[in-house]
Amino acid sequence: MSKPHPVQVIAVSGGKGGVGKSNVSVNLGIALAQKGRRVVLLDADLGLGNIDVLLGITANRNLQDVMSGECDLKDVLVDGPGGIKIVPASSGTQSMTQLSRLEHAGLINAFSELGDQIDVLIVDTAAGISESVVSFLRASQELLLVVCDEPTSITDAYALIKLMNRDYATNRFRILANQVSSEQEGRHLFEKLTRVTERFLDVALQYVGMVPYDEAVKKAVQRQKAVLDAYPRAKASLAIKALADKVESWPLPSSPRGHLEFFVERLVEV
Repeated sequence: MSKPHPVQVIAVSGGKGGVGKSNVSVNLGIALAQKGRRVVLLDADLGLGNIDVLLGITANRNLQDVMSGECDLKDVLVDGPGGIKIVPASSGTQSMTQLSRLEHAGLINAFSELGDQIDVLIVDTAAGISESVVSFLRASQELLLVVCDEPTSITDAYALIKLMNRDYATNRFRILANQVSSEQEGRHLFEKLTRVTERFLDVALQYVGMVPYDEAVKKAVQRQKAVLDAYPRAKASLAIKALADKVESWPLPSSPRGHLEFFVERLVEV
C-alpha cells in the first residue's frame, strides 16, 4: 500500500453569496492542475450545489448517494475541465443541509479514502455561517476568503472570521479581493477588512492578491465553461494563475492527510 502523503485542504469561503467563490474555486483548481497537482474540488454547498451547472457537467450521482450508503466517494467523482475531479453536491435537497455532526464527520472522513490519489482538495463552501460551512472550514488547513467591494461582503467576511476565531481559535485567514478594478482597489479592500479585525480580534490576515472584474468571466459563465479554459489569456485567468503560484508555496500539513482525521476525532468527541 502506498504511503499516505500530505493533502493540501483549501476551503474557499466568504460569508456572503455572489462574491464569486465558485468561480475562484473552479479556476484555482484548474490552475493548480496545470502545474501538475492532482486536484479534487468538493462542491460543499450541500443543499444548493452549483458547480456542475456552472461547468455544464451532468452528474449521475452526488454526495447524497454517499451519505445514504449507496456508493463510495470515488464513485461520485466526475471529470472536470483541465484535469480536475469534481465531487458534486445535491441541489434542492433540504436533508443535506441538516446533517448531524456525526454525519458531517462521516462525510469528511470519506475523503480520507481518496488521500493517496489527490494532492489538493478545494472545498467550495456555501454562503453564510451555518454549522455545515463551519464544519468544512474546521476541516481545512487553509481558509481562503473571497471578498468584493461591497459593504455587505466586508461585514459578512468579518462575521465569519470572528466566529472562527472566537469559537474555534482559528487565527490565520488568506484574503482574495475579487471583481475589483485595480490592484490598488484590492489592497484598499483588504485594508478595510484589516482595520476592523485588528480592532476587535486577534487574527492574522494575509492578502493573497486580487482578481480583476473581467467581462470574460461573465462570458465564460454563460458558456458554462471555466474562464481559465475558455479565455486563458483574460485578465482574470492570469490573476488566478498568479494565485496558484502563491498557493504552491503555502506550507503543507505535517500530518499525512491535512486535518481530516484529526478533525473527525475532534468532532466525534464534541
